[in-house]
Amino acid sequence: MIRLAALAAVLVAVYVAGLGLEPLAGNPYLRTAETLVDEGTLVRGAWGLGFPLLIAPAEAIGGVHAIELLLIAVAALGFVLGALLARRIVPEPYASAGAALAGLSAPAIVYAGEIGPEATAGTLLAGATLCTAVARDAPRPAPVFGAAALLAILPWLDPRFVVPGVPVAAALYVWCRRGRHPTLGLIAVELAAASIVLYATFNERIYAGPTPWSALPAGISATGAHTVAEHLERVPRLVTLLADPADGLLRWAPAFALAFLAAWLLRRSRSEGLARVVPARASAEAAAGLALAVVAAVLLAAAFLTPRIDTVPFSARYLVPALPVAAAPVAWGLRHAPRVGAVLGAATLALSAWLFVS
Repeated sequence: MIRLAALAAVLVAVYVAGLGLEPLAGNPYLRTAETLVDEGTLVRGAWGLGFPLLIAPAEAIGGVHAIELLLIAVAALGFVLGALLARRIVPEPYASAGAALAGLSAPAIVYAGEIGPEATAGTLLAGATLCTAVARDAPRPAPVFGAAALLAILPWLDPRFVVPGVPVAAALYVWCRRGRHPTLGLIAVELAAASIVLYATFNERIYAGPTPWSALPAGISATGAHTVAEHLERVPRLVTLLADPADGLLRWAPAFALAFLAAWLLRRSRSEGLARVVPARASAEAAAGLALAVVAAVLLAAAFLTPRIDTVPFSARYLVPALPVAAAPVAWGLRHAPRVGAVLGAATLALSAWLFVS
């Protein structure tokens, strides 16, 4: 507990110091929240109303700075949850070290206090993934419905966040069924699905369509592409988001390359078949597999559903929802390649430090 508290304190301190690295000018979420508080009216835009409603109480209490502090606390919580998820795969100190490297990466620092839904979505995904992993070992109502509640919030932040929620919901149901609690898993998934239905119904009344994207002028696609072929042309974005020499995730946070090592370790572990006789190995494999699936889903959503990925500092912004969950595979890779991990971690921290002196 002391280790996690220290992790949270360090992250909050660094995130507060990093405020202002991302400009606020023209922020639509902030503008909507301010209008809601000052005038009691809603500004209807393609960015939706869920996130502005979430930050409106902080805006009413202390304005922009209160919102930033709230989001920083939520972002730091996400990496604490990532450390707890990592503990289901590797022991300490690797679990906390993986979460620290993920949380102290440049994209995490820049967007922790940025008034946008990405970091908050990352915390929700980390919490839902952790609850689902716990439910696999003991399908009790608390973790099962905790996962469902966190998944239910995701679409209200942005429709794209439904995509990484899918593998979590699927795993929640499958693991509850295997644990002889299929009804519990079904109810949880239905609750998450009911939130999507309610979200679509709400948007029908506000935007005359199932999502806030319906507010866009006729002929304009919310994703920036109109056909399946146009979306498929975005396959190179999968590489750009990760390895672009200027803005890619690995350019600014090389430590996340350890997640690829974790994917290989998972494949090797499953081929060895030890999970059939060692329950702890089975639990670790399940948690790692689900974490990697969530990270992959965020990457796919960012690559294929984002209109443009070159309009903000760090195209890796669109991968921020994956960073807390990615702490778990990073920790696994760090344990099995500590020397390589130390080099990648040092490079990641050096690049983060460069943000403050550049």
